[in-house]
Order: sequence, then C-alpha cells, then structure tokens
Amino acid sequence: METRVAVIGIIVEDPRSVEALNSLLHEYSDIIIGRMGLPYRKKNINVISVVVDAPQDMISALSGKIGNLQGVSAKAAYSNVITHA
Repeated sequence: METRVAVIGIIVEDPRSVEALNSLLHEYSDIIIGRMGLPYRKKNINVISVVVDAPQDMISALSGKIGNLQGVSAKAAYSNVITHA
C-alpha cells in the first residue's frame, strides 16, 4: 500500500461543528501524526493543521468529510514522497 504525508489545513468558522470535527479526527486517529490548533479570537475562528500519513484516497476522504461540516473549510497539501507500507 502506498502512503503519502500530507497536511490538512482546517478553518472552523462555526463552533457548533467542533464536536463533529473532533469525532472525525478521532475516527482517523491511526493516520494522524500530529495536529496543532490556534484560536484566532480577533476573527472568531479557529485554524487547525493536521499532519497525516496514509493512502491518498483516505486523506482525500477525511479532508472531504471535514469540508462538508457546516462552517468548516479544509484543504489538503500532499508531499511528493510516496512510501510503501
């Protein structure tokens, strides 16, 4: 199985979606290397970056599910390094 390292950038504008977001991240916790969240109080948003190592389709699925949450935006940036697990 080929895996890639990626960063999923997440912006949370609706705090009501935080519980669902955390649930998704917990569901995919086995592929998460680390995460960092920063509240931007001046703009009333939260900015989160999640680093993952997984097959590209799994990363895309997670990013898509996150982006479908109300008031949440997500984009994935992929490394060019492909490893065989």
